[in-house]
Amino acid sequence: MVTLAEVARHAGVSASTVSYVLSGKRPISAATRLQVEQSIRELGYHPNAGARALASSRSNIIALMVPLRTDMYVPVMMEIAIAVATTARTHGYDVLLLTGEEGPEAVRRVTGSGLADAMILMDVELDDERLPLLRGTDQPSVLIGLPADTSGLTCVDLDFRATGALCVEHLAMLGHRDIAVIGEAPAVYERHTGFAERTLVGIRSRARELGLRVLHRPCEGGYEAMAAILTRILDERPGTSGFVVQNEQAVEPLLALLRRQGRAVPEDVSVVAICPEQVAVQASVRLTSVSIPAQEMGRQAVERLVAKIDGHATDEVLLIAPELTVRTSTGSAP
Repeated sequence: MVTLAEVARHAGVSASTVSYVLSGKRPISAATRLQVEQSIRELGYHPNAGARALASSRSNIIALMVPLRTDMYVPVMMEIAIAVATTARTHGYDVLLLTGEEGPEAVRRVTGSGLADAMILMDVELDDERLPLLRGTDQPSVLIGLPADTSGLTCVDLDFRATGALCVEHLAMLGHRDIAVIGEAPAVYERHTGFAERTLVGIRSRARELGLRVLHRPCEGGYEAMAAILTRILDERPGTSGFVVQNEQAVEPLLALLRRQGRAVPEDVSVVAICPEQVAVQASVRLTSVSIPAQEMGRQAVERLVAKIDGHATDEVLLIAPELTVRTSTGSAP
């Protein structure tokens, strides 16, 4: 394993000069810096992470808190996590993945141990218990999600309120007057998870403005659960002709049940989904959808976090505008 002293000998400089080039703590002439960097590349030198952390008071690690719950669609969470990791690597950071449902205790462990230089939090609730701790520490952090109170926080998310409104506007334009929302699992709403609550607010407020009737039914996903929910919806509102689905695991069961009942999509019923593009295009009927910009959310979160670490950013909220792609699952109301 190549040592710092060997790099110094190869470059014809002192070990302290190599250290200053790596840490940036003192100005080094451009010619000397290039000479040292060339030696590092030729010898394949990698600084010892522990020694570098002690010298710089930085770990070059970002903690990513992403509780993996059974009621959440894990592929979306992992796509965001991969985007965080790949973007962080371009800035010289590695990612420590914390997947437990520890809540505030995980924040205390990171801030109190020096495990990481900064944090990114996912699965944000409207009144998230982790937020008072974030506001009380100097450690930089970014939320992928939007709590009720964003003061003193940096947040990145899809504008889910606008997303819900956009789905309603599309169905209203096609003449649908009775709309059913197939939502996430009940536990997601019991926790007051931000994205689900904001979508519902957007749907209901825009529906009121346009004079549409809306039913919202949470769903565990799966065929049996979806069958019970669909039966209930059609019993309560037999004229329902538009569906908004914000539950990836309910998409195919819903389409299969509609076929079984002889309800053609889109001739009899229209379906709009809020889901990853892959889910929409691979469904048995290609779904009109608002895609979840998972990679963009992960990338933007890291860019803002690195700027905060470097002292070049202030707290802000970035809401990514939704885009609706029309496919074959929506048509004029019967």
